Amino acid sequence: MTRAAASFVLVLVALSCTFAKHVPKYGQRIPETLSRGWGDQLIWVQTYEEALYRSRSRNKPLMVLFHREDCAQCQALKQAFAKNKEIQMILDKDFVVLNLMYEITDDNLSPDGQYVPRIIFVDPSTTVRGDIIGPYSDRMYTYEPTDIDELLKNMKKAKNLLEFEI
Repeated sequence: MTRAAASFVLVLVALSCTFAKHVPKYGQRIPETLSRGWGDQLIWVQTYEEALYRSRSRNKPLMVLFHREDCAQCQALKQAFAKNKEIQMILDKDFVVLNLMYEITDDNLSPDGQYVPRIIFVDPSTTVRGDIIGPYSDRMYTYEPTDIDELLKNMKKAKNLLEFEI
C-alpha cells in the first residue's frame, strides 16, 4: 500500500513540475504572444473592437500596426521598434496598441491602400487620424527602420492632439 501511495505522489510531483507556469523574477511581465516581438512588455489587445473599446474607456489614442511575418521590411521595422526604449515607454503609458497580421473589414484603416508595414493612429472618438502620417507620399502610413524618429514624433503628436482636445 505504501509503495502505491509513494508512486502516486511521485507521479503527481512529476506532473506538477511538467505543467508548472514559469513566473519570472523581479516583477517582470511574462511576454504576451500578442506582441509578436514588437514589445513583449506592452499589453496588446487582441481585436480591433477591443482596441476601440479600450481607447474610448481609457481616453487613450490607439495605434494599429499592420505587418506580416514574411515581410523583410516589417521584420526590420520590428527590430528597430522593439529596441527603442522611448517608443516602448510611451506606448506602455499612453496608448492602446494592436498589431495585426491580416486586413480587417474597416476600410478606414486602409485610407491609401492595403500594404505593410502600416501604422494608423485612431483617437478615442474612433476617428482615424489622417493628419498623422509617415514620411512617404506613396505609402502615407508606412515607416522604415530609419524613420523611427518620425514615428516617435507622430506618437507624441497623437498624444498631444488628444490632450489638446480634452
